[in-house]
Amino acid sequence: MLMIKIEDFKLVTLADRPIFDKHYAKYPPNHSENVFTTLVSWNHFLQSYFLVYGENLVIMTKPEGQLRIRAPSGPQNIELVKELMQLARDSGTDYLLMLINNEQKKWMSSNIECVNFVQHRDYFDYVYLASDLAELQGKRYLKIRNKINKFNRKYEYEVESLCEQNHDEVMIFLQRWCLWKDCGSDPLLENERDAIMFTIENCFNLNLCGLAIKIDGVIQAVAVFESVCEHTAVIHFEKAMPDYEGIYQIINQEAAKLLASKHKFINRQSDMGIEGLRTAKQRYHPHHMIEVQHMVPGCEEIDEKEPEHY
Repeated sequence: MLMIKIEDFKLVTLADRPIFDKHYAKYPPNHSENVFTTLVSWNHFLQSYFLVYGENLVIMTKPEGQLRIRAPSGPQNIELVKELMQLARDSGTDYLLMLINNEQKKWMSSNIECVNFVQHRDYFDYVYLASDLAELQGKRYLKIRNKINKFNRKYEYEVESLCEQNHDEVMIFLQRWCLWKDCGSDPLLENERDAIMFTIENCFNLNLCGLAIKIDGVIQAVAVFESVCEHTAVIHFEKAMPDYEGIYQIINQEAAKLLASKHKFINRQSDMGIEGLRTAKQRYHPHHMIEVQHMVPGCEEIDEKEPEHY
């Protein structure tokens, strides 16, 4: 008889941040999708739930009504893993556990029979040396430096921290950006818009930091980020208007300059399988990738299709 039920999971809200902070202080999130800010800001789409089970934290999502249980965070607990696998089976999902990193895969595969692990490249996190992104040294960054130099010859800009004083300006910028991107015509962009708006509205409750790039006194680019552990920061959002060639390279470098003083690594999340985004992320030469896979039954014939969302 299962000890864990779907009803035991609680919907993630802003008020739950202290629970996540306490757990992640000991067991930092191993993937950007598990960061509290990501869960709560995308809650309108992901429907994020959590369960504290002893020293473990379990995250469950229901994007578009599809149950997704993630690998538990915390100490190795094979009995908990088996409980979650059975819960997934009883719920009718083909995927037993999601967002399993390589270390978790190793100990799970040595303790559980009849399972397979299917890599999900679209959700590999890109992790960079902060100093690389801040300094952009060497031939491999030549094209990026050229874009920055061209931008600097054409425009004068100022860097401004995100704070209460410019909140309204940031919201106006995001509205302009969404009009340009036609967010309403693309479900992904529409959901991203809602997530960004949430983070800006709750910037201080989530302990986020950010930068804005101003040209002629008007915000033209914004980056939002946070520290997730002693050595790593994650970039949640980075948006810019298309009128200024090189502005994405500028906001990227300015954020890295700030973060490099306290962090060795910058996690710039995954590319979600978007070709242009993948090319752009590879162009910055990641130090390493955080590989993830999902667990599926392995002793019977299965359809190993990849899930669209976690």
